[in-house]
Amino acid sequence: MKIMKRPNILLTGTPGVGKTTLGKELAQRTGLTYVNVGDLAQEGQLFDGFDEEYQCPVLDEDRVVDELEDKMGDGGVIVDYHGCDFFPERWFQIVFVLRTDNTNLYSRLEGRGYTGKKLQDNVQCEIFQTIYEEAMEAYKEEIVHQLPSNEPEDLERNLEQVTQPERKSEPYKHFQTEQQGHVSLAW
Repeated sequence: MKIMKRPNILLTGTPGVGKTTLGKELAQRTGLTYVNVGDLAQEGQLFDGFDEEYQCPVLDEDRVVDELEDKMGDGGVIVDYHGCDFFPERWFQIVFVLRTDNTNLYSRLEGRGYTGKKLQDNVQCEIFQTIYEEAMEAYKEEIVHQLPSNEPEDLERNLEQVTQPERKSEPYKHFQTEQQGHVSLAW
């Protein structure tokens, strides 16, 4: 069994909460590899049909897991996806669920062209904490943390909290920063 020198991180939450923005910036600051599951699926055509109601392809979760398996075993990967319960629990050392005020989320999703049922269902998902509850059921409670993502300042606060040891709060104590800002787990 391989021992990972750097953690795998899952960024999850309702579409529009800022996962991609946080993930790309976190990867840039830490040297971790960023993987957007939606982009990965698009590039590899990892789909299993089309959802007529939501007008989007249906992800083939098994093929996504197969595609990521080797990369995840090496460690140092940030995975960005709005679902979380199909990934193997062993893959992640920390899970961040981004949360956004419903008014902000509504505006962001409208800006992406979401309408009707798709817009309403995603806002309700945030209201009812659906993704957070999925994460709590799929992973150990102590590795699941919520991050606010309402305003531009939240991005910087979240990045500092995760990457700067002197600013770490209780949930992030198991991270340590190595030379050149690379994040690793303290085993």
